[in-house]
Amino acid sequence: MLATDCDCIFDTGDGKFQESCGIIGIYLNKKDRTNPYNAAKLAYYGLYALQHRGQESAGIAVTSGSGIEAHKALGLVADAFTSDIVERLGGQIAVGHVLHSTSTAACIENAQPFVSCFKLGGIAVAHNGNLVNYPQLKESLEETGSTFVSSSNTEVIVKLIAKSYKKGMERALADTIQIMKGSFALAVMTENSLIGARDPNGIRPLCLGKLDNGWMLASETCAVDAVGGTFVRDIHPGEIVIITDDGVLSFEFGERTVKQTCVFEYVYFARPDSVIDGIPVQKARLKMGAVLATENPVDADVVIGVPDSGLGAALGYARQSGIPYAQGIVKNRYIGRTFIAPAQDEQEQMAFGKLNALKSDVSGKRVVIIDDSIVRGTTCRHLIQLLRRAGAKEVHFRVSSPPVQFPCHLGIDTPCRADLISSGRSTDELCKEIGADSLAFISIEGMLTALKDIRPHSDGYCSGCFTGEYPIPFSGELSGMRL
Repeated sequence: MLATDCDCIFDTGDGKFQESCGIIGIYLNKKDRTNPYNAAKLAYYGLYALQHRGQESAGIAVTSGSGIEAHKALGLVADAFTSDIVERLGGQIAVGHVLHSTSTAACIENAQPFVSCFKLGGIAVAHNGNLVNYPQLKESLEETGSTFVSSSNTEVIVKLIAKSYKKGMERALADTIQIMKGSFALAVMTENSLIGARDPNGIRPLCLGKLDNGWMLASETCAVDAVGGTFVRDIHPGEIVIITDDGVLSFEFGERTVKQTCVFEYVYFARPDSVIDGIPVQKARLKMGAVLATENPVDADVVIGVPDSGLGAALGYARQSGIPYAQGIVKNRYIGRTFIAPAQDEQEQMAFGKLNALKSDVSGKRVVIIDDSIVRGTTCRHLIQLLRRAGAKEVHFRVSSPPVQFPCHLGIDTPCRADLISSGRSTDELCKEIGADSLAFISIEGMLTALKDIRPHSDGYCSGCFTGEYPIPFSGELSGMRL
């Protein structure tokens, strides 16, 4: 049964958007025979660095020039792979994937990479994004005899490539991409090459890195750093790169369009040590916090941030406002994942156990608390209660992104619009509902100006969750897993 936008809610209990997945690709040159191949080990460490992008499942597929072997399992990277499994996989080429599904229950059928073998060879595909024409593509494939074992966009991509594979891998992938509509970043492995592709709007991130004896693809630069690689550049929107022993071949597919990177990468999703499309994520968060302080000042004694993605904006707010910065909130990093709890109230209780107020920082003080976003409102209500119980005299809530009023259709796990607390409510109504002394959001203009100040010649950003304006048109209810 496929999920629609309004029944695909997968709530981890913290009231946040959830990124769909992270992808990795490793290519080791055949001419370097000084060490045994182990592309799987590099893929493992790369996925470990991308764990924040998905915690449902992890998988790695490898090849050494003949045949493809894969291992996939539910859970975190460290749970899915033992050292014995990684050593056994080895491989000259590898693709890997960490998943955050939008279904109500994770299942191994949706774990990636997807592997398919043909008469002329095999492929493994790892994908981040969402195809808005997934239902139509799947229906068309089913009418011509294709069968499916998952509810994943990625299986559709594999089936489409298979239909054209006799034309050659490069042509088959190009033909497939031409009919895909939506957001996507792809890492595709054949038995002799690694291929990367990014959608024409560049909504989902993908970068190229250089290894001592090869190349790599990754969702974020932090994964390149994690394996000792050197960041080369971002894959351009509408670009396909083919990596072989001869190096990196690049070509464009379709018409050139304006880049519209998902703005939530900078607000929340990406690790602060990553650089996406030329903008350091931590620098973006500091700047957003500074703009927030300029737009929405308040008399207070201390500024604190919500761990982890609100910390950069909180520091920027403190520096700009001159109000002292303090830790204020302690995060328990060892609590179990909240989605395993069977009931919503139990999920929320477990989520609340992750955070606690630091009394010595907030007692008797007027507190400004900075978070990156408000989606459902459950976390901010609880935090305000914690701060008041810890003795805060006033609690002023500030948010380094605009109100989230619309669901995302392009690869992010979001609730339907009725479950977005900012949808249909004024800021004053929200303030009363969460129990703050005051509430303010950065403006959409301020957020985009912050990014523009860091990279003046950047193109644009997808901000559909704030504005309702998406770079890719769609109609009706969208179905399918955003993977």
